[in-house]
Amino acid sequence: MNTLAVRVRPPMLAAGRGLALSVYGLAVSVTLFVLAVLSITLILLGIGVFTTPVVLEAVRRHANQRRLWAADWSGVRIPVPYRPLPPDLRGGVTGQVERTSLLLKDPATWRDLQWLLVDMTAGPVVALLAATLLIYPVEGLVLAAGLWRVFQDDPYWYGFVPVSSQGTGLAALALGVVIFVAGLWAAAPLLRLHFVIARPLLAPTPEQTLAQRVDRLTETRTEAVDTAASELRRIERDLHDGAQARLVAMGMNLGTIEALIEKDPAQAKEMLAMARESSAEALTELRDLVRGIHPPVLAERGLGDAVKALALRLPVATEVTVELPGRAEASVESAAYFAVSEVLTNAVKHTGGDRIWVDLHHAEGMLRVSVTDNGGGGARIGSGSGLSGIERRLGTFDGVLAVSSPAGGPTMVTMELPCVLS
Repeated sequence: MNTLAVRVRPPMLAAGRGLALSVYGLAVSVTLFVLAVLSITLILLGIGVFTTPVVLEAVRRHANQRRLWAADWSGVRIPVPYRPLPPDLRGGVTGQVERTSLLLKDPATWRDLQWLLVDMTAGPVVALLAATLLIYPVEGLVLAAGLWRVFQDDPYWYGFVPVSSQGTGLAALALGVVIFVAGLWAAAPLLRLHFVIARPLLAPTPEQTLAQRVDRLTETRTEAVDTAASELRRIERDLHDGAQARLVAMGMNLGTIEALIEKDPAQAKEMLAMARESSAEALTELRDLVRGIHPPVLAERGLGDAVKALALRLPVATEVTVELPGRAEASVESAAYFAVSEVLTNAVKHTGGDRIWVDLHHAEGMLRVSVTDNGGGGARIGSGSGLSGIERRLGTFDGVLAVSSPAGGPTMVTMELPCVLS
């Protein structure tokens, strides 16, 4: 019985969602389409300048809600195609005219209106069919239970079965069972079809996708150049203030030792000890600098072992799980390693937790890394935050960063990088 319930629940849920979509979508889409057409028409009279932005924003919220349901309910990903509005739009009538003009010049606005037409016609029919296939068999059951007696003189057609006796009532029940089984099989695909029908109009066009891709590559290239320049400045500063200063001091000490070695051997011996300490410290700083550029363990043993070595140096108990059947490109491994390193550093410094979990695995062409801590939460991606820097680093490789950090915790930082393992 439990197994049957587990099998039946997903299609029943899909049917219920289809019924809700058909009712909600039809009502809201019709209302918004009528309001949008009226508002755009009234622009010539001046009234539409004030109403059109409000109506079109409501249309976009409606479309975005459908995109969200498409991803959550059927796994259909529909990117958002809208052009961003300038943040410094003026107020008053001039600002309203400018906002209206920008919205109407956006091709996605007109595609949204076309989608509303589809969502009033084919959309609700497909969504409702998912529910109908599971509801309609109830009528066959009722007919077989005795309702057929009402139609003894004038047969009632249930599908292609004329019901006028107990035998034909049972035939209607059999047909209802067949329809119900077909509904269980078809409910989820029909719900998915509803979103697939909407996707061509709600998603960006190939031209928009290409333009967004070019803009993204331009942005990430600039960020990569800035990051590389910043990294070079850091290396130069560390060399100048650290190892270089120690080597210069050691050279001066050796010159002094050379002058004292015959006059004052005891003092020369003390200065030799100081020079030896300086050389050891300079060597340690150089090793740390090299590790900051590209850790040897990362080059020799891969990302998994490098993150495990990183976790061993943390003052917080850290558990690392690695499921990587191969190695990614060196540049991807390096980006992932330093992103994990910065997330761990933030977790130790700011969360107040006493335990961290790191999970690395590869699936569907993506390297996925999640870092979870049991701290107080409240982490956000914002301007100037360490997480923003990580997001820019990952963006160079078309990677993404997601943060879930409710008040009170826990905090989960998830990173994804497209790559192929070798």
